[in-house]
Amino acid sequence: KIYKVSMDGKEQILHIYGPGSPIGEVAVFAGKNFPANAETLFKSHLLFFPRAAFVELISKNPSLSLNMLAMLSMRLRQFTIQVENLSLKEVPGRLASYLIYLAREQGAEKMVALPVSKGQLASLLGTIPETLSRILSKMSVSGLISVDGHEIKLLDLTGLADLAENGKL
Repeated sequence: KIYKVSMDGKEQILHIYGPGSPIGEVAVFAGKNFPANAETLFKSHLLFFPRAAFVELISKNPSLSLNMLAMLSMRLRQFTIQVENLSLKEVPGRLASYLIYLAREQGAEKMVALPVSKGQLASLLGTIPETLSRILSKMSVSGLISVDGHEIKLLDLTGLADLAENGKL
């Protein structure tokens, strides 16, 4: 996970990346330190490229450069959506948007597996675990979802899309 911590100790998760995902490439291109913290959520193996070696590698491999550009463009789009969600949507709308996104990412239509704990999900959505639990309960009572541990069954995709759009539960 990539995250920032505020002066008062509040953690805001910016991104959660899976296996094989590069991190820190923006800092390499900018020639500066990485602007956030990174922490593995599971046992991981990391591969480190010194800046000079990485720049040489992408300079000699135009297809790698294009792939990096495509990935950075996709991440910028995701980050723009996250900023929009955090600033313009209430927590129920953010959660609905995330569940729809997760379903697409996992190639699932009716069931998603949360890749993080509910506490980390709350941080990702810019809320606290208690608020997240209340909203999950309300969404379950409303017939939108069914929660079983880290698995969430999507019962009403149209209702979730409406909630993601208007944010009202």
